[in-house]
Amino acid sequence: MSESDLSSFATADPADLARMVKSASSGQLNDLMSGDQRATVLNAVFNRFPSQFRADKAGSTSTVIHWNITGGADGSTDTYEVTIADGVCTVSPTPQAEPKLAVTLTGVDFLKLVSGNANPMMMFMTGKLKAKGDLGLAANLANLFDLPKG
Repeated sequence: MSESDLSSFATADPADLARMVKSASSGQLNDLMSGDQRATVLNAVFNRFPSQFRADKAGSTSTVIHWNITGGADGSTDTYEVTIADGVCTVSPTPQAEPKLAVTLTGVDFLKLVSGNANPMMMFMTGKLKAKGDLGLAANLANLFDLPKG
C-alpha cells in the first residue's frame, strides 16, 4: 500500500477502510497512527460511530464509554467519549463524564478492530484490548455498531 493510499483512510467509507486496513502492513498502520494523520483518522472513524450505531440492538442501554487510543507520536493517548442514551449515540473528543466502560488499545489495534479485521474477544484475551468497568457492555459492543466484516 502506498503513502497516498494511506492518506485516504480518513475519507474512506467503512468497507473501503476494512480493505485498506487488511492490505496494509502493521508497519504502515503504525506509521499512520503515530504520524501527522492520526488525529484526522481517529476523528473520521469516531465521527462515523453515530451513523453506525444500531439503536434497535441497544434497547434501554444508557452508558458512557471512553476509548483510549495509545501510541501517539509522543507516546500520548487520545481519549474519545461515546455516550449512548435514549437510543442515540454521540461522540466527543473531550471526555466529560465518568465512564461505565473504558477501552484501551493501540491505534493500530483500534483500526483493526473497527474495520472488522480483528476478533475483539481474542484481542481481549491476548491483552491487546484492555477493558475496565462493565465487561458485559464490553462483550456486547460489537452488537451495538454496524461494523464491516474484514
